[in-house]
Amino acid sequence: MTFAAAFRTTALGILALGLAACGDADNAEGEGGALSSNGASSASGDLESVVEERQANYEAISDSFKAIRTQMEGSNPDFAAIGQAADEINTRAQQIPDYFPAGTSVEDGYDTEALPAIWEQPGVFDQRAQALIDASAELSGVAVTADRAAVTTAVEKLGSTCKACHDRFRMDD
Repeated sequence: MTFAAAFRTTALGILALGLAACGDADNAEGEGGALSSNGASSASGDLESVVEERQANYEAISDSFKAIRTQMEGSNPDFAAIGQAADEINTRAQQIPDYFPAGTSVEDGYDTEALPAIWEQPGVFDQRAQALIDASAELSGVAVTADRAAVTTAVEKLGSTCKACHDRFRMDD
């Protein structure tokens, strides 16, 4: 199976899971709390699922970035696959601000690498999330040119964007 086919299969699976999770969204609000824009209830019983969703979201972003790096390390990168992975990062990055409701930090007892600075500096955190959205969109646009030098520059920018957020808002592991 090619990388592109595997990526499409994975993306379709994720989409199906997302649609299934949203299937009862009309009923979710009436059962314990307001809904955030990602469909997760803000009731304390559901905060664990929000933490799990955000961790899965970041893991998928990481997997997509690793796929991009793997392509760029090869002698003949698949620029279409790079563009698809950048699109995946972009879509997931747009969800980031929704995954940090109050009450989901380490201080609240959750197993998370999210630093309290996220809740103390929400404006800066949102700016960093927007920078990831912008950098991934830029990479997606550059990937279609198949210009290796330009794609390399965009990949480096994307990596720097991730690092800048991690340095300020994520615990060292």
